[in-house]
Amino acid sequence: MAVSFDLFGTLVEVAPPDDPARAVATALSERDVSVPSNWKHVYTTPHLDVPPGAELSLVDHVKAGLESRDRDVSRSVVRAALLDAFKAPICTREGAQAAVTVAKKCEPIGILSNCSVPGLVQHTLSQSNLNPDVFDSVVSSVECGWRKPDARAFREISVRLGVPLSDLTHIGDDPETDGGATDAGATAILLDDVTLSDISVEMECPE
Repeated sequence: MAVSFDLFGTLVEVAPPDDPARAVATALSERDVSVPSNWKHVYTTPHLDVPPGAELSLVDHVKAGLESRDRDVSRSVVRAALLDAFKAPICTREGAQAAVTVAKKCEPIGILSNCSVPGLVQHTLSQSNLNPDVFDSVVSSVECGWRKPDARAFREISVRLGVPLSDLTHIGDDPETDGGATDAGATAILLDDVTLSDISVEMECPE
């Protein structure tokens, strides 16, 4: 058996920017990027086609938006700006450390998180009270290319953890995304039904 956790809303709480477009514009301006005057419209307008279930990197989206207004900005600058724009105070949820400790008895364990900002999952984990080294694999949607509830996202974490989907238990807070584990052939434990503190009761791990 293997266990994967959702990150945002499950193991940690992070408040996103109230105005993402403005936060991104500020971070770009701090890097001497000339931000278009109609940036909010540019930011909220789709510029690239994305197949159903696929994740679009926010780096690609922002870069395409800038290019649509004749701004040629390197990927590294856009990526750094996005990381700064979406960094926020992190609160490790009550019961998260205990739940991870219990899950570790099942070995291996991992994280499967929907996140379109490259590097943000790893940054968030490193700033939390959790030990990143405990996790055998950390998979973000922007890295693997697929967003939960797409079965390919769950398949990716199961492959990395070295188990078939039938032996994967996924723990998350969102029925619409994390609940997709069930349709993918794994087992879903949703925090709507159980608290992190009660996870040990739900998981069939050896003592």
